[in-house]
Amino acid sequence: MTTRLGWGILATGRIAGIFAQGVARSQHSRLVAVGSRLQAGADRFAKEFGVPRAHGSYEALLADPEVQAVYIATPHPQHAAWAVQAAEAGKHILCEKPMGLNHAEAMVMAEAARANGVLLMEAFMYRCHPQTAKIVELVRSGVLGEIKLVQAAFGFNAGFNPASRLWANAAGGGGMLDVGCYPVSMARLIAGAAAGAPFLNPVVVTGTGRLHPETGVDVVAAATLKFATGLIAQVATSIGLNQDNALRLYGTAGMLHVPSPWIPPSDGAEAKMTLTANGKTEEISIVTAAPLYGLEADAVAAALAEGRREVAAMTVADTLGNLAALDAWRAAVGLIYEQEQPVNFTHTHARRPLRRQPAAPIPHAIIAGLVKPVSRLVMGCDNQTTMPHGAAMWDDYFERGGRTFDTAYIYGSGLQEQLLGHWMKNRGVRDEVSVIVKGAHSPFCNPPDLLRQFHESLGRLQTDYADIYLLHRDNPDVPVGEFVEALNGLVRAGRLRVFGGSNWTLGRIAAANRYAQRKGLQGFGVVSNNFSLARMVDPVWPGCIAASDAASRRWLKKHQLPLLAWSSQARGFFTDRAGPDQCGDEQLVRCWYADDNFARRERAIALAKQRGVSPIAIAAAYVLAQPFPTFALIGPRVLSETVGSLACLGLALSPRELAWLNLERARP
Repeated sequence: MTTRLGWGILATGRIAGIFAQGVARSQHSRLVAVGSRLQAGADRFAKEFGVPRAHGSYEALLADPEVQAVYIATPHPQHAAWAVQAAEAGKHILCEKPMGLNHAEAMVMAEAARANGVLLMEAFMYRCHPQTAKIVELVRSGVLGEIKLVQAAFGFNAGFNPASRLWANAAGGGGMLDVGCYPVSMARLIAGAAAGAPFLNPVVVTGTGRLHPETGVDVVAAATLKFATGLIAQVATSIGLNQDNALRLYGTAGMLHVPSPWIPPSDGAEAKMTLTANGKTEEISIVTAAPLYGLEADAVAAALAEGRREVAAMTVADTLGNLAALDAWRAAVGLIYEQEQPVNFTHTHARRPLRRQPAAPIPHAIIAGLVKPVSRLVMGCDNQTTMPHGAAMWDDYFERGGRTFDTAYIYGSGLQEQLLGHWMKNRGVRDEVSVIVKGAHSPFCNPPDLLRQFHESLGRLQTDYADIYLLHRDNPDVPVGEFVEALNGLVRAGRLRVFGGSNWTLGRIAAANRYAQRKGLQGFGVVSNNFSLARMVDPVWPGCIAASDAASRRWLKKHQLPLLAWSSQARGFFTDRAGPDQCGDEQLVRCWYADDNFARRERAIALAKQRGVSPIAIAAAYVLAQPFPTFALIGPRVLSETVGSLACLGLALSPRELAWLNLERARP
């Protein structure tokens, strides 16, 4: 590298000063500026640590053209907001651990970095020290045999001080996030090294802990992590108890003891660890002349010099996995910060009002009977189990132009409706969005249960009406007229705009609409069955009905009844998770694996290559390009899946291409 990376330091606390000292003595980095909330604080810091420029606001620091990378050293709850702003300012980001309060915050930060083409790294400085590389080397060498158990702890006794961030609920205090993140990250690193991977995420996390009676943060906590390989990790943390902050690995052929894994000696001092294997004990010494925090600054500089937007020592995927494990540990202990509670979640993760992106890509269409347009990509609300995660997904969807949400009485036993209701209320967007409510799922598919569940759903959603209501299942033992009458009663009461059936045969819908026409009533205005390029070989759940066959498509084209297509992307059949040799997902195999579907998949892959998009984009575009009104229900679990779903928009498929994809005609 011929030039040194110019660093700006955002915040002026203790850790910021330590980082400044490391950068000042690094090989490939240099201090450029510091930013503080007050000019006096910035001036003091700049004088103490020899920083050329001092800015009296974080915004001014991010506007400094000489700052190429920024080190975010604020308390935990401020990381996400400033990382997003730094990314939008085009600055590369090294963010002090933990990256965010939870996985959802880190996910938002990662998406901001990706969208703006900047590097993002969580500041686990121990990952950049050669001692950690040596630990990984020993694990991979097999000298310890098969690693069965990892024991790691990081804890100290800070003494209770309600004014300290360590003990403050509002500051994300406690041991798990502050230092418990170290042993969790190390356990995942070792599990990965033992399996020949960069890291592994645990499949089971159990834990317990003691919460402070005044502030509710964890004083001491322990967890057990189980990995798919069988490796077990025992981790512990504390802010009210001193611990032996060491790392121990136990394998079938030996053990390794690392006395200082988290803050390994640097600046020429020896980092020592003890290896016992083959009946012998030896001491391994690692020496680096570099300062510890200078190592991580230079790791960022080296990655950027090579044109990379991640640092191999701590990738974004690694960070997301670590925070997911910490979320699970906190859930086991029972620690939910007050700001994470649904009723208190009035903020976005970026700590600014929702705003529609200038080039919001999600288009809309009109459904008869509704004043508000409906998004062609509808956000499914069936997998958001916490308010932070739900808010991250829904805020992002809203800002991309999405305005329609699909939920159901049975999802999460009502949890998804409750979370969505809090989100709409906290954001003040109920008049801007359309909500699809589903109820009367078997065995409660009858008019009395329909009405009971409908009103309960509205209560959970904190709204007085549903834009669209879908009967989640049909009950052929109930005459269609009884359903039509009950639903029209809700329409007359002003509680419902449009209704329809999910997993109803088109024949039953036609019968319902004939009844409504005879009686002068409103009929079924939409249908929501499975529809995708892949044929549903076996119902995903009992009672599921697909409308992908030729006869159903002809009926829909003739009647022009809007279709709200669920599992429109065949639940991952068009991704790398599927294939004749990929049989790990039982549901995927059972529901979609068939010769004709694999033929469609190959055609989608071929057309995707020709168009320069992903096969799943072709599959979604197929749904949206039908000669009748279609709306694709999507259920992204993470923001990257939402981004992937958008690729189908604007991808026009001709009628000949549609027919060829579905093996109905010769290739166009």
